Amino acid sequence: MRIDGEPAFVLHARPWRETSLLVELLTANHGRVGAVARGVQGPKQQARRAALQPWQRITLAADGRGELWTLRQWEALDTPPRLAGEAALAGFYVHELLLRLLPRQDPAERVFARHAELRQALGGGGETLAWTLRRWERDLLDLLGLGLDWGRAADGQALDPVARYRIDPEQGPWRDPGQERGSVRGSALLALAADRRPADEDLPDLRRALRGVIEHQLEGRPLRSWSLWADVRQAVAASERQLP
Repeated sequence: MRIDGEPAFVLHARPWRETSLLVELLTANHGRVGAVARGVQGPKQQARRAALQPWQRITLAADGRGELWTLRQWEALDTPPRLAGEAALAGFYVHELLLRLLPRQDPAERVFARHAELRQALGGGGETLAWTLRRWERDLLDLLGLGLDWGRAADGQALDPVARYRIDPEQGPWRDPGQERGSVRGSALLALAADRRPADEDLPDLRRALRGVIEHQLEGRPLRSWSLWADVRQAVAASERQLP
């Protein structure tokens, strides 16, 4: 199969053999694709190699035989967002999750479009990073057919905004009379369902709720980015304790 003029985002790239890169791409028409880019190592190939860095938007030509494509040509279409600090960690998390949940060569046009929106949001600094990620996690689960009805309890009852709920990753929210750690307020779930930013104090609970659903879909295989986030939070907390 010969592919020409295919839009794509670069998710990951790593050296392969002496002169090549193995690249993971999110394409507009073919979903997630693995590809080989040959002859890109060395100082004279810096521009071609730079066009295959994560978050770069490209157009490509390739020969698609089997599971691994061979790139014939590619061109950067713009400048990728410059992500630093927590935004860079968020970018790593986004791509790691896509690599784990998206099957290879399964068309995912809506995931591609949502990724373009997320790329702009991470680079634009509009909404808070936490809310940007919660919206993206919700949408990704929905687009992959793994989402829940966040606006209604698992028993079909309307959510009580002041009650707390625990999230069953298969069935959805169940009311939690004990209000134990790990539960989330109904008002936060209703806000998530309506795409309305919840109160700041509810965002950590939403993060835990969505993470539980994602962990279930990952079948117990944790993400490396999660441990990096935990290390950063511990380092920040330790530095704050040392302040006079």
